[in-house]
Amino acid sequence: MMNKNEWKKVKLGDITIQIRGVTYKKSDVCEKETENFIPLLRANNIKDSKIIYNDVVFVNQNNVSENQILRKNDILICTSSGSLNLVGKAGQINKNENISFGAFCKVIRILDENRLNPLYLNYFFQSNYYKQNIKKIAQGANINNLKNGDIDNLEIILYSLEKQKYIGNILNDLSNILNKRKEQLFELEKLVKFQFLKMFGDPILNEKNWEIKDLQKLSILKSGGTPSRNNPNYFKGNIPWITTVSLGKLKISEEDAVEFITHEAIENSATKLIPVMSLLFGVRVGVGKSSINLIPLCINQDIIAITGIKSIINIIFLKNLLDLHFNYFNTQKRGATIQGIKSDILKKLSIICPPIELQNKFAEFVKQVDKSKVELQKSIDETQLLFDSLMDRYFG
Repeated sequence: MMNKNEWKKVKLGDITIQIRGVTYKKSDVCEKETENFIPLLRANNIKDSKIIYNDVVFVNQNNVSENQILRKNDILICTSSGSLNLVGKAGQINKNENISFGAFCKVIRILDENRLNPLYLNYFFQSNYYKQNIKKIAQGANINNLKNGDIDNLEIILYSLEKQKYIGNILNDLSNILNKRKEQLFELEKLVKFQFLKMFGDPILNEKNWEIKDLQKLSILKSGGTPSRNNPNYFKGNIPWITTVSLGKLKISEEDAVEFITHEAIENSATKLIPVMSLLFGVRVGVGKSSINLIPLCINQDIIAITGIKSIINIIFLKNLLDLHFNYFNTQKRGATIQGIKSDILKKLSIICPPIELQNKFAEFVKQVDKSKVELQKSIDETQLLFDSLMDRYFG
């Protein structure tokens, strides 16, 4: 046995075994649970390093060997796929049940849990070391397929069992904190939507019979553009220039700029200087994403700026109203290569116009929620940074 502070590098194949998935014919599986058929997990059941137990098929138990029944702490890996991005994704099985897995996957099973801690192994398969090595292997293969040797030859740092448990537990605690805070952030976003519907009803159905006006009668819409890349000096200025990558949160400022351009770039392109407190709306690539700008800036051709908004409409109210039209905008997307919506879709959009006092009250509510969201996001970012640094320290 190693001393408490000792460690060594070993090949994964020395401390685990690989088990291939079940091969079956179409006639051997069904979509519903049936007698003598058991659930079968596939690559689609591995998501964000976790196992998702819905959307399964059922395979005849006669096709399944005892070894191919999943056990708690097994690592399920996608080893073959038409997409390079899917090859190598992995998740740990968290329960003992009569469940198997398909032929495009393999299982990594620990030989001796007195040498290798399952939680520690789980985080090895989430490490940059693992992901980068698998990416190199998959890119170098003739087909998107991982061989046994590709996984067996990966090196893992084998600390003492005590230290492995410590590492696994601290990473797991941080992961749980991250998940909880992300859930809280999601709930805050839902809270804003709920408050809007409570105060104004569904803006598409207009159940409360508010006055309606087309957006073009309430504002001025300005499109953007991209300065020529043939003149690199255009992108050496101090005027923030953004794309839809920056959109989504309530407000954006200089730190959200993709690049900075010159006044000359503006004069020689379709981009425009957009005044403060405009609503920037994605019409291509990030259709439906929007943000309010706190500084003068320029936009590319994938964005329309809604400026000069009349005093009967609160801009925060308008942003949230457009957010609720997200599904509608998606149905209006057109384009063979890059899909987007025409500016007329936005111009002719029917906007409910409740009393401005009520809109302002809603906007104050949103501002308070946004403060909480900013603090929560800061906490998420700090926790993520700590998690990533520990992963790099322990797994290289």
